[in-house]
Amino acid sequence: MHFSSFWRTLPCAALAALCVLTTSPSAVRAQDAAASAALRSSPAAAPSPVASRASQPARQWFKAPRVYGRLTVREVGLVINLDDPYSVQVGEYYAKARKIPEDQILRVRLPVRGELTVAEFDAFRQQVDAFFGEQTQALALAWRLPYAVGCNSLPGALALGYDAKLCSQTCAATRPSLYFGSDTTRPYTDYRVRLSMLLASRDVKGAKALIDRGVKADNTLGLKGGPTAHVHFVTTSDAIRSQRQLLFPPAGKLPQAGVEVFLDKTDALRHAERVLVYLTGRTHVDWLDTVDFLPGALGDHLTSFGGVLDRPHGQMTVLSWIDAGVTASYGTTSEPCAHLQKFPNPQALVLFYAQGATAIEAYWKSVAWPQQGLFVGEPLAAPFSRDEP
Repeated sequence: MHFSSFWRTLPCAALAALCVLTTSPSAVRAQDAAASAALRSSPAAAPSPVASRASQPARQWFKAPRVYGRLTVREVGLVINLDDPYSVQVGEYYAKARKIPEDQILRVRLPVRGELTVAEFDAFRQQVDAFFGEQTQALALAWRLPYAVGCNSLPGALALGYDAKLCSQTCAATRPSLYFGSDTTRPYTDYRVRLSMLLASRDVKGAKALIDRGVKADNTLGLKGGPTAHVHFVTTSDAIRSQRQLLFPPAGKLPQAGVEVFLDKTDALRHAERVLVYLTGRTHVDWLDTVDFLPGALGDHLTSFGGVLDRPHGQMTVLSWIDAGVTASYGTTSEPCAHLQKFPNPQALVLFYAQGATAIEAYWKSVAWPQQGLFVGEPLAAPFSRDEP
């Protein structure tokens, strides 16, 4: 089965906006409880984390298209905000680390705050489109802030255009990404989708370490006779945020990729070794500091506000993953509700990454509706690649 059509085979309850994912207000908690009850009572609902083995759906790998090649430094632009000292330091460091030529570096002046206004975004996007031509397929944005345009994520708006209607109902279905599950290595040329990823960390030191991990990751995995990398797909006690378990493949080794998949039932991994992918669902993930993440590791937690970086909301953000040692992560910047299409598909993420894709390609190809999605990390990390970046 191909990724472009497999959503139709899932239980309808898995695809409906049955619930919100946030936790604070009492009204939201009531919706959560009602949605959870609906999930448990529906014959097509997601299985409970404590369900018996006999009640679990049969797991299978879906078919991903064969992809030849990947994005290289010649197709990735860098954007630096001159009004942000963090951006200037991190951007210049990244340019040297990845040998990005000067004619692929755009220097702009943007407000250093969480959200851009629509007018500010329109002006910024015009600068991007005027500076970067057809060759530039993706962007590294060298900052933490801004990360959003209203309810849209900044990467989502840059790739698909700003969606004003979404802000009246953020739980609605969003524009689909033609790039999801595709075999192209030229998303802008083929689909007019220019990918982007924030080089975001809590401080400049952390961002430099993130960049170093990405560079170090290249050409390190899937080698004949090399040690196995571990993929952990986790079902927690939070049934609503664990709905991605519907998409988990069978546990076991993928010898051709040098990867082993583990299906864990726990609220948090402890002391896991050689972790390449860690996907889970909770508002907070404990014990990340005990996990041995490989260079190039990917990790995220399905929750509402993992991509909100500038204000308290009672949930862990993508920055905790970056602090813990992953090389790329993902979160949403406004309430997405429990649409699986708004979060990384676990199988797509692994199957594209293991074919040699970069971190930015693997993450973007795994999200069907990325309008609210914040992609954070070192874009060019490619541990399964066999060529020069």
